[in-house]
Amino acid sequence: MYEGPGKVEVHEIDYPEFELKDGPGVNPANVGRKLPHAAILKTVATNICGSDQHMVRGRTTAPPGLVLGHEITGEVVETGPGVEFVKTGDLVSVPFNISCGRCRNCKEGKTGICENVNPDRPGSAYGYVDMGGWIGGQAEYVLVPYADWNLLKFRDKDRAMEKILDLAMLADIFPTGFHGCVTAGVGPGSTVYIAGAGPVGLAAAASAFLLGAAVVIVADLNKERLDQARSFGCETVNIALGEPRDQIEQLLGEPEVDCAVDAVGFEARGHGREAEVERPATVLNSLMDVTRAGGAIGIPGLYVTGDPGASDEAAKQGSLSIRIGLGWAKSHEFATGQCPVMRYNRQLMQAILHDRVQIAKAVNATPILLDEAPRGYHEFDQGAARKYVLDPHGLLSRTS
Repeated sequence: MYEGPGKVEVHEIDYPEFELKDGPGVNPANVGRKLPHAAILKTVATNICGSDQHMVRGRTTAPPGLVLGHEITGEVVETGPGVEFVKTGDLVSVPFNISCGRCRNCKEGKTGICENVNPDRPGSAYGYVDMGGWIGGQAEYVLVPYADWNLLKFRDKDRAMEKILDLAMLADIFPTGFHGCVTAGVGPGSTVYIAGAGPVGLAAAASAFLLGAAVVIVADLNKERLDQARSFGCETVNIALGEPRDQIEQLLGEPEVDCAVDAVGFEARGHGREAEVERPATVLNSLMDVTRAGGAIGIPGLYVTGDPGASDEAAKQGSLSIRIGLGWAKSHEFATGQCPVMRYNRQLMQAILHDRVQIAKAVNATPILLDEAPRGYHEFDQGAARKYVLDPHGLLSRTS
């Protein structure tokens, strides 16, 4: 539970019901909403995400008392009367996007901008600020609405539990990294530049290899995270040493790449001497600089409409000094927004189960108990090259 800037605590909360109750962050228009189409899950794995860290750092308008967690894998223990196909005992992955399956956007596969789950604007997620108030999954049990639509079932539970740390990445970061690469146009023989060696950046790097990239370059200023990227075949750029363009030229013999992915978002820092100074537009501008004319840039990194901790008034409103003229001149394509997880999660599940990718190894997935979550948040915030996976029922320790 988020309790204020820099403060995460573990508390007892009520067992879920098939109705959305009032509470911190719950949109008043959602209070009392009946959920006969929902399922209650016993949480098997629930991950700490960099997006959660933005809230914990106090960089959003998240209220104290908000239950965190949008990366959920679990076992169905109850279903509402409107659930037809999901059954008690099913082991499932939960897309972090909450979507209804009924609106125009959902029917077009744009599940990241569902029109019916967040009264404020299209798009929702569990345990996240301004997303409608759906209770987060960093808990022992969690409610999932529109269960028949949202849940991805693992048909062989024993086989799935053998790869549960890998499969836990299907809720968000693996599809998100993959989406960043797909929208950037990564394909066989591509040269790819990925800004950010956190879990999403590392997932994007693994995805780039899965898509056939010839060279994957990952940039960061954290040595431990750059070492993690190199552990599975990536080239690396340390932005503390200077501009990416110069280092890319040393690696490739030319200063530009075919494709680029922003896996950093709005808390970006500068390059070289400004590597410790927050410069929220730096990543986007540098990607336009290093991406060839006619190339594309995938932007799964989070940008917000309100950042109370920003260094200037414009950035507090989500306005950044982006060199759109450069992007226009180079005919770049840009793709932003939540990854529509359901577009990819079934295929990526198959890649995991058939040993085509080791995503847990790539992101250094590390299980810890739910009570250890505050430590996990602290270490992640300090730059640990790990993807912390919370284990509320001690099930992961038996398989890892």
